[in-house]
Amino acid sequence: MPGSRLDAIDRKILAELQADGRMTNVELARRVGISAPPCLRRVRTLEEAGFIRGYHADINTRELGFEVQVFAMVGLQSQAEADLFRFEARCRAWPLVRECHMLNGEVDFILKCVAPDLSTFQSFLTEELTAAENVASVKTSLVIRCAKDEPGVPFDVLEARLSKSA
Repeated sequence: MPGSRLDAIDRKILAELQADGRMTNVELARRVGISAPPCLRRVRTLEEAGFIRGYHADINTRELGFEVQVFAMVGLQSQAEADLFRFEARCRAWPLVRECHMLNGEVDFILKCVAPDLSTFQSFLTEELTAAENVASVKTSLVIRCAKDEPGVPFDVLEARLSKSA
C-alpha cells in the first residue's frame, strides 16, 4: 500500500498541512508532537519525495468575478497516445480549463472550466474547444452549486486501512 511507506508522524504532517498549509513549522511540530527542526526536515523530505507538490490558497472564484463553472465532457476522434498527449497539452494552455482528467468509458476527458460569464465560456467552447484538432464531441454541464469541494485525500480512511493491515 503506497501510504504504508510513511510513518504515522509523516502521515500526520501531511494531514495537518492539507488542512492548513499556512501554519508555521513550530505550530505544525506542536500538532504532530515533535520538535521544530526534525519537523522541518520531514516536511522537506516529503516535498522532495513528491508527497507535497505545492502550497496553494483556496481562492473564491465568484468573489473574483468568475460566476460560471462548467464541466465539459470531451470525446476525441483518435485515442492514440500521441493524440491524447496533444489534447492534454492543449488543455494546459487554455486558461479557462482548471482541471483536465482522462477517463475510461464513453467520454475521453472531463474538463473543469471557469469563466466570468456565460458568453465568455460560450466563445471558448465554440472558438477553441470544439474547434480543436481531434475533438469529436463536447457535452457541457453548467454547475448550479457546489455541495462539497474537499481537496486532497481522506487521511482517516488511510489510517483505518493501515491499522487493519498491521
